[in-house]
Amino acid sequence: MGSPQALSEADRRLVALWAADCAERVLPLFEAEAPTDDRARDGIDRARAFSRGELTAAGEIRRRFIAGRAAQSAKSPAAVAAARSAGQASGVAHMGAHALGAAAYAAKAVALAAEEVDAREDEIRWQLAHMTPEVRAALRRLPALGEDSAGPLGSGLLASGLLAETIREIQTALSV
Repeated sequence: MGSPQALSEADRRLVALWAADCAERVLPLFEAEAPTDDRARDGIDRARAFSRGELTAAGEIRRRFIAGRAAQSAKSPAAVAAARSAGQASGVAHMGAHALGAAAYAAKAVALAAEEVDAREDEIRWQLAHMTPEVRAALRRLPALGEDSAGPLGSGLLASGLLAETIREIQTALSV
């Protein structure tokens, strides 16, 4: 049996679109620093194409790391986080939990780039408000952060610091 973080392919297609929307909101932070690097934008476009059924999970599994590598082209922490958000969105075809990673990195990018204290919280509110009922239902099927080690919600990068705090806030909001 696979990881509960994977979600069904139908659920991954639903959450891929939401993850792409989250990542696209912060893409300008990356593109301002690396205007000729199209890997992050391509990752978002592929997540959208996957959500529409135009790409297969198998094909995207092989390409899932490309968008995240765009972070090497960025210098500022906000631009790096924006590229990582795109990388997480492109990984949703492989494992649905990456949708929460895309949202968390997007919120982090906003927090790092903004002067307003509430910027991250505002971004999380936007993300929650832009979930369809189907996306909410799919994301509720994911284990809580740290409950399952077989995937991005295990003990890796998403499980600490601001990323973990953001994911916990989103998961708490989904449970109400």
